[in-house]
Amino acid sequence: MSAPNISDSTEIERRKYINSIYKCIADCDNCGLCQVFHGKDPELAFDDYISGKREYMDVSMDYR
Repeated sequence: MSAPNISDSTEIERRKYINSIYKCIADCDNCGLCQVFHGKDPELAFDDYISGKREYMDVSMDYR
């Protein structure tokens, strides 16, 4: 499943996408999401994408 484009998706759809691919499994030793996003919740890290300001890949590049 690829990220919805901001031009043809709603904020709810984009938020649902982020929450579905970046699920917290509450096992930080095995997961690593907290380290990838520098301690931020994925919704906060992808706020510009969810709100429609920047495309998913643009925001994603901030964390590579």
